[in-house]
Amino acid sequence: MQNNQYITTTAGVKVPFLIYGTAWKKERTADLVEQAVLAGFRGIDTACQPKHYNEFLVGEALDRVRAQGVDRENLYLQTKFTPIDGQDPERIPYDENAPLEVQVAQSFEVSLKNLRTEYVDTLILHSPLATHDLTMKAWRAMEEIHEAGGVRQLGISNCYYIDVVKKLYADARVKPAILQNRFYGDTGYDVDLRRWCAEEGILYQSFWTLTANPHILDSETVQSLAGKYGKSEAQIFFRCLNQWGMVPLTGTCSGQHMREDLHILEFELSADELEKMGGLLNIK
Repeated sequence: MQNNQYITTTAGVKVPFLIYGTAWKKERTADLVEQAVLAGFRGIDTACQPKHYNEFLVGEALDRVRAQGVDRENLYLQTKFTPIDGQDPERIPYDENAPLEVQVAQSFEVSLKNLRTEYVDTLILHSPLATHDLTMKAWRAMEEIHEAGGVRQLGISNCYYIDVVKKLYADARVKPAILQNRFYGDTGYDVDLRRWCAEEGILYQSFWTLTANPHILDSETVQSLAGKYGKSEAQIFFRCLNQWGMVPLTGTCSGQHMREDLHILEFELSADELEKMGGLLNIK
Protein backbone atom coordinates (compact mmCIF):
# COMPACT_ATOMS: atom_id res chain seq x y z
CA MET A 1 0.00 0.00 0.00
CA GLN A 2 1.24 3.50 -0.80
CA ASN A 3 1.55 6.36 1.66
CA ASN A 4 -1.51 8.08 0.18
CA GLN A 5 -3.53 5.11 1.40
CA TYR A 6 -3.05 6.11 5.04
CA ILE A 7 -4.47 8.80 7.29
CA THR A 8 -1.98 10.19 9.79
CA THR A 9 -3.51 10.83 13.21
CA THR A 10 -2.72 13.69 15.57
CA ALA A 11 -0.44 11.23 17.39
CA GLY A 12 1.56 10.77 14.20
CA VAL A 13 0.37 7.21 13.56
CA LYS A 14 -0.46 6.14 10.01
CA VAL A 15 -3.85 4.38 9.90
CA PRO A 16 -4.82 2.53 6.69
CA PHE A 17 -7.89 3.78 4.84
CA LEU A 18 -9.65 0.46 5.54
CA ILE A 19 -9.17 -1.96 8.46
CA TYR A 20 -9.87 -5.68 8.63
CA GLY A 21 -12.06 -6.57 11.63
CA THR A 22 -11.58 -9.94 13.31
CA ALA A 23 -14.65 -10.23 15.54
CA TRP A 24 -16.71 -13.43 15.39
CA LYS A 25 -14.22 -15.31 13.21
CA LYS A 26 -13.64 -18.01 15.86
CA GLU A 27 -11.52 -20.91 14.56
CA ARG A 28 -11.30 -19.30 11.11
CA THR A 29 -9.51 -16.23 12.46
CA ALA A 30 -5.95 -17.12 11.48
CA ASP A 31 -6.86 -18.21 7.96
CA LEU A 32 -9.00 -15.14 7.30
CA VAL A 33 -6.49 -12.65 8.71
CA GLU A 34 -3.73 -14.24 6.66
CA GLN A 35 -5.94 -14.06 3.57
CA ALA A 36 -6.79 -10.41 4.25
CA VAL A 37 -3.16 -9.35 4.72
CA LEU A 38 -2.01 -11.21 1.63
CA ALA A 39 -4.84 -9.54 -0.32
CA GLY A 40 -3.42 -6.17 0.71
CA PHE A 41 -4.96 -5.18 4.06
CA ARG A 42 -2.44 -3.48 6.32
CA GLY A 43 -4.74 -2.67 9.24
CA ILE A 44 -6.02 -5.30 11.69
CA ASP A 45 -8.54 -4.75 14.50
CA THR A 46 -8.90 -7.19 17.38
CA ALA A 47 -9.58 -7.26 21.15
CA CYS A 48 -8.60 -9.14 24.29
CA GLN A 49 -12.17 -10.41 24.55
CA PRO A 50 -12.48 -14.19 24.03
CA LYS A 51 -16.27 -13.79 23.95
CA HIS A 52 -16.11 -12.29 20.44
CA TYR A 53 -12.46 -12.42 19.30
CA ASN A 54 -9.76 -15.06 18.99
CA GLU A 55 -6.79 -12.76 19.52
CA PHE A 56 -4.35 -15.65 19.79
CA LEU A 57 -5.18 -16.75 16.24
CA VAL A 58 -4.65 -13.19 15.01
CA GLY A 59 -1.12 -13.58 16.36
CA GLU A 60 -0.75 -16.87 14.53
CA ALA A 61 -1.77 -15.16 11.29
CA LEU A 62 0.78 -12.42 11.91
CA ASP A 63 3.47 -15.08 12.28
CA ARG A 64 2.36 -16.67 9.01
CA VAL A 65 2.44 -13.44 7.00
CA ARG A 66 5.77 -12.46 8.53
CA ALA A 67 7.18 -15.68 7.11
CA GLN A 68 5.81 -14.56 3.74
CA GLY A 69 7.51 -11.19 3.81
CA VAL A 70 4.98 -8.91 5.57
CA ASP A 71 6.82 -7.58 8.61
CA ARG A 72 5.14 -6.32 11.76
CA GLU A 73 6.40 -2.80 11.03
CA ASN A 74 4.35 -2.73 7.85
CA LEU A 75 1.10 -3.47 9.67
CA TYR A 76 -1.20 -1.27 11.73
CA LEU A 77 -2.46 -3.30 14.69
CA GLN A 78 -5.08 -2.22 17.22
CA THR A 79 -6.52 -4.12 20.15
CA LYS A 80 -8.81 -3.31 23.06
CA PHE A 81 -9.18 -3.53 26.80
CA THR A 82 -12.68 -4.87 27.44
CA PRO A 83 -14.15 -4.20 30.91
CA ILE A 84 -15.63 -7.10 32.85
CA ASP A 85 -19.20 -6.30 31.77
CA GLY A 86 -18.21 -7.06 28.18
CA GLN A 87 -16.48 -10.36 28.95
CA ASP A 88 -17.70 -13.95 29.07
CA PRO A 89 -17.68 -14.71 32.84
CA GLU A 90 -16.11 -18.09 32.08
CA ARG A 91 -13.26 -16.64 29.98
CA ILE A 92 -12.12 -13.34 31.48
CA PRO A 93 -8.51 -12.83 30.29
CA TYR A 94 -7.36 -11.10 33.47
CA ASP A 95 -7.94 -11.30 37.22
CA GLU A 96 -11.51 -10.12 37.73
CA ASN A 97 -10.80 -9.45 41.41
CA ALA A 98 -7.80 -7.23 40.73
CA PRO A 99 -8.04 -3.41 40.79
CA LEU A 100 -9.16 -1.94 37.47
CA GLU A 101 -5.75 -0.51 36.63
CA VAL A 102 -4.21 -3.96 37.15
CA GLN A 103 -6.86 -5.51 34.91
CA VAL A 104 -5.89 -3.09 32.14
CA ALA A 105 -2.20 -3.95 32.51
CA GLN A 106 -2.88 -7.68 32.62
CA SER A 107 -5.13 -7.52 29.57
CA PHE A 108 -2.47 -5.67 27.62
CA GLU A 109 0.19 -8.22 28.52
CA VAL A 110 -2.12 -10.99 27.33
CA SER A 111 -2.62 -9.09 24.07
CA LEU A 112 1.14 -8.74 23.52
CA LYS A 113 1.57 -12.49 24.06
CA ASN A 114 -1.41 -13.35 21.87
CA LEU A 115 -0.24 -11.09 19.05
CA ARG A 116 3.44 -12.01 19.41
CA THR A 117 4.47 -8.38 19.23
CA GLU A 118 6.36 -5.94 21.41
CA TYR A 119 3.94 -3.09 20.83
CA VAL A 120 0.55 -2.24 19.34
CA ASP A 121 -0.29 0.83 17.33
CA THR A 122 -3.55 1.63 19.12
CA LEU A 123 -5.02 0.48 22.43
CA ILE A 124 -8.76 1.11 22.58
CA LEU A 125 -10.99 1.23 25.63
CA HIS A 126 -13.76 -1.05 24.38
CA SER A 127 -16.48 1.01 26.04
CA PRO A 128 -16.85 3.67 28.74
CA LEU A 129 -17.32 2.30 32.23
CA ALA A 130 -20.27 2.97 34.53
CA THR A 131 -18.95 6.32 35.75
CA HIS A 132 -16.54 8.92 34.48
CA ASP A 133 -14.21 8.23 37.41
CA LEU A 134 -14.00 4.55 36.49
CA THR A 135 -13.50 5.40 32.83
CA MET A 136 -10.63 7.71 33.80
CA LYS A 137 -9.12 5.07 36.06
CA ALA A 138 -8.96 2.69 33.10
CA TRP A 139 -7.69 5.49 30.86
CA ARG A 140 -4.92 6.39 33.31
CA ALA A 141 -3.74 2.77 33.18
CA MET A 142 -3.77 2.94 29.38
CA GLU A 143 -1.79 6.19 29.53
CA GLU A 144 0.86 4.44 31.60
CA ILE A 145 1.18 1.78 28.90
CA HIS A 146 1.48 4.53 26.29
CA GLU A 147 4.07 6.42 28.30
CA ALA A 148 6.09 3.21 28.72
CA GLY A 149 6.19 2.76 24.95
CA GLY A 150 3.89 -0.24 24.68
CA VAL A 151 1.34 1.52 22.49
CA ARG A 152 1.64 4.42 20.07
CA GLN A 153 -1.81 5.98 20.61
CA LEU A 154 -5.06 5.50 22.53
CA GLY A 155 -8.70 5.37 21.54
CA ILE A 156 -12.20 4.58 22.75
CA SER A 157 -15.04 2.56 21.25
CA ASN A 158 -18.80 2.23 21.70
CA CYS A 159 -19.05 5.77 23.02
CA TYR A 160 -22.08 7.53 21.54
CA TYR A 161 -22.63 10.48 23.86
CA ILE A 162 -20.67 13.57 22.97
CA ASP A 163 -20.51 14.78 26.58
CA VAL A 164 -18.84 11.51 27.63
CA VAL A 165 -16.18 11.85 24.94
CA LYS A 166 -15.64 15.55 25.68
CA LYS A 167 -15.14 14.89 29.38
CA LEU A 168 -12.67 12.10 28.66
CA TYR A 169 -10.82 14.35 26.23
CA ALA A 170 -10.67 17.20 28.73
CA ASP A 171 -9.30 15.07 31.56
CA ALA A 172 -6.92 12.87 29.58
CA ARG A 173 -3.17 13.47 29.57
CA VAL A 174 -2.91 11.38 26.41
CA LYS A 175 -5.81 12.54 24.27
CA PRO A 176 -7.86 9.94 22.40
CA ALA A 177 -6.71 9.75 18.78
CA ILE A 178 -9.39 7.24 17.69
CA LEU A 179 -13.13 6.90 18.22
CA GLN A 180 -14.55 3.63 16.92
CA ASN A 181 -18.35 3.36 16.85
CA ARG A 182 -21.11 1.30 15.34
CA PHE A 183 -22.32 3.24 12.31
CA TYR A 184 -26.09 3.09 12.23
CA GLY A 185 -29.29 5.05 12.25
CA ASP A 186 -30.12 4.56 15.93
CA THR A 187 -27.41 7.07 16.84
CA GLY A 188 -28.15 9.39 13.93
CA TYR A 189 -24.86 8.24 12.45
CA ASP A 190 -23.02 10.24 15.11
CA VAL A 191 -23.34 13.42 13.05
CA ASP A 192 -22.61 15.87 15.89
CA LEU A 193 -20.06 13.58 17.51
CA ARG A 194 -18.18 13.09 14.24
CA ARG A 195 -18.16 16.82 13.61
CA TRP A 196 -16.64 17.45 17.03
CA CYS A 197 -14.09 14.67 16.51
CA ALA A 198 -13.05 16.25 13.23
CA GLU A 199 -12.57 19.59 14.99
CA GLU A 200 -10.36 17.99 17.65
CA GLY A 201 -8.43 15.78 15.22
CA ILE A 202 -9.90 12.50 16.45
CA LEU A 203 -10.11 9.89 13.69
CA TYR A 204 -13.52 8.22 13.47
CA GLN A 205 -13.64 4.50 12.68
CA SER A 206 -16.93 2.87 11.72
CA PHE A 207 -17.94 -0.73 12.33
CA TRP A 208 -21.10 -2.67 11.48
CA THR A 209 -20.95 -0.37 8.48
CA LEU A 210 -22.56 -2.61 5.88
CA THR A 211 -24.61 -4.94 8.08
CA ALA A 212 -26.54 -2.07 9.71
CA ASN A 213 -27.23 -0.24 6.47
CA PRO A 214 -28.79 -2.49 3.80
CA HIS A 215 -31.28 0.30 3.06
CA ILE A 216 -28.41 2.57 2.04
CA LEU A 217 -26.79 -0.09 -0.12
CA ASP A 218 -30.15 -0.77 -1.79
CA SER A 219 -30.98 2.89 -2.32
CA GLU A 220 -31.41 4.33 -5.80
CA THR A 221 -28.55 6.74 -5.13
CA VAL A 222 -26.02 4.01 -4.33
CA GLN A 223 -27.31 1.73 -7.07
CA SER A 224 -26.91 4.52 -9.60
CA LEU A 225 -23.38 5.38 -8.45
CA ALA A 226 -22.39 1.72 -8.51
CA GLY A 227 -23.50 1.54 -12.13
CA LYS A 228 -21.75 4.77 -13.07
CA TYR A 229 -18.38 3.78 -11.60
CA GLY A 230 -18.60 0.04 -12.24
CA LYS A 231 -18.18 -0.69 -8.54
CA SER A 232 -20.14 -2.63 -5.95
CA GLU A 233 -22.57 -0.94 -3.59
CA ALA A 234 -20.20 -1.65 -0.69
CA GLN A 235 -17.33 0.04 -2.56
CA ILE A 236 -19.45 3.13 -3.11
CA PHE A 237 -20.39 3.33 0.56
CA PHE A 238 -16.84 2.73 1.83
CA ARG A 239 -15.44 5.31 -0.59
CA CYS A 240 -18.02 7.85 0.56
CA LEU A 241 -17.04 7.34 4.20
CA ASN A 242 -13.36 7.66 3.32
CA GLN A 243 -14.01 10.96 1.57
CA TRP A 244 -15.86 12.13 4.66
CA GLY A 245 -12.67 11.44 6.65
CA MET A 246 -13.68 8.12 8.21
CA VAL A 247 -11.93 4.76 8.33
CA PRO A 248 -14.39 1.86 7.98
CA LEU A 249 -13.83 -1.63 9.34
CA THR A 250 -14.81 -4.58 7.20
CA GLY A 251 -15.01 -8.15 8.47
CA THR A 252 -15.81 -9.89 5.20
CA CYS A 253 -14.98 -13.58 4.90
CA SER A 254 -15.03 -13.40 1.10
CA GLY A 255 -11.72 -13.18 -0.74
CA GLN A 256 -13.45 -11.43 -3.62
CA HIS A 257 -14.93 -8.80 -1.34
CA MET A 258 -11.55 -8.30 0.35
CA ARG A 259 -9.99 -7.52 -3.01
CA GLU A 260 -12.89 -5.28 -4.05
CA ASP A 261 -12.80 -3.32 -0.79
CA LEU A 262 -9.11 -2.56 -1.27
CA HIS A 263 -9.79 -0.95 -4.64
CA ILE A 264 -12.02 1.87 -3.41
CA LEU A 265 -9.31 4.48 -3.97
CA GLU A 266 -9.48 3.92 -7.72
CA PHE A 267 -12.32 6.44 -8.05
CA GLU A 268 -13.58 9.56 -6.30
CA LEU A 269 -17.13 10.73 -5.72
CA SER A 270 -17.90 14.32 -6.70
CA ALA A 271 -19.10 16.93 -4.23
CA ASP A 272 -22.64 16.62 -5.62
CA GLU A 273 -22.54 12.84 -5.26
CA LEU A 274 -21.33 13.10 -1.68
CA GLU A 275 -24.18 15.49 -0.96
CA LYS A 276 -26.64 12.98 -2.37
CA MET A 277 -25.15 10.28 -0.20
CA GLY A 278 -25.47 12.53 2.82
CA GLY A 279 -29.08 13.14 1.98
CA LEU A 280 -29.93 9.46 2.37
CA LEU A 281 -29.93 9.68 6.16
CA ASN A 282 -28.13 12.94 6.91
CA ILE A 283 -24.85 11.06 7.17
CA LYS A 284 -22.60 13.89 6.05
